[in-house]
Amino acid sequence: MLATLTRPAERNRVSLPMAIELMELAEAVEDDDAVRAWAITGAGRTFSTGFDPQVDGRVVETVHAVSKPTIAILNGDALDEGLELALALDIRIALTKAQFGLTQLQRGMLPHFGGTQRLPRLIGAAQGLKMLLTGETINGKEALRLGLVTYLAPDGRKLDQVARDVFATIESRGPIGVRLVKEAVRKGMDMTVEQGIRLEEDLYALLQTTADRAEGVRAFLEKRRPVFKGN
Repeated sequence: MLATLTRPAERNRVSLPMAIELMELAEAVEDDDAVRAWAITGAGRTFSTGFDPQVDGRVVETVHAVSKPTIAILNGDALDEGLELALALDIRIALTKAQFGLTQLQRGMLPHFGGTQRLPRLIGAAQGLKMLLTGETINGKEALRLGLVTYLAPDGRKLDQVARDVFATIESRGPIGVRLVKEAVRKGMDMTVEQGIRLEEDLYALLQTTADRAEGVRAFLEKRRPVFKGN
């Protein structure tokens, strides 16, 4: 499923109605077994440059809470709250020329949609503090080097192709296994390595009880592509 931020005249600043719709979409994605992954992109040449003042943190946290894989297709600049929204997704695919930054301190404000927590976890405390304290913006190449984005594309056509390829790869995997991997990584980030390994073992044992696991084994032995049904 693809959601598009459609307010190009305002560089896709998220309004309150847009935020409400995003939260409703997040809930629909979570509840619909036919949806294997969810992507968010922007209309025109910008992903998003921020949120209107009426929008609160629930929208980002609702998006972040989706248990299925989520993808930010960064078709242009992602700044301030727009970048904080992208940080809440699992995978970021970006244009090389796109700019990324959290510039709130320049206006006497503080990122408050998770930016001070998610950015350093992705690129390290030193680089995260550098971007936060200076308000420096970086381009796609630097974002890829730092680990802020996952894939890079030189133009819109290639961006669409990369996004389709990523979607196709994820959709070919067992949906239960995909969700469990995401749970293991997300929860494990706040655990010791030993606790994370125990979580991984528990989730592995859970996956072993599913029909998708049995289908994966059969497909391997029969040398064919598995057909996963999410059960």
